[in-house]
Amino acid sequence: MPVKAQAPIPANPPALAKSGGRKPWKKKSPVDVIRDQAEKLRAEIADTETELHGKKAQLKKFEEACKLFEQG
Repeated sequence: MPVKAQAPIPANPPALAKSGGRKPWKKKSPVDVIRDQAEKLRAEIADTETELHGKKAQLKKFEEACKLFEQG
């Protein structure tokens, strides 16, 4: 069975960057890194608070249902 020769793959193919691949890397200052991390943490906290609010509402419904069963 003949073996096909493979062309070497260039380290940074220019076509990939232009065709919507990865964005070019930009060096960030330490302040920018901290700001990005703080923003991600704010978003995570907001999601967690939303989830907690929903769980509290569900717990309230379960407690009300328990009261109904205890009375009946």
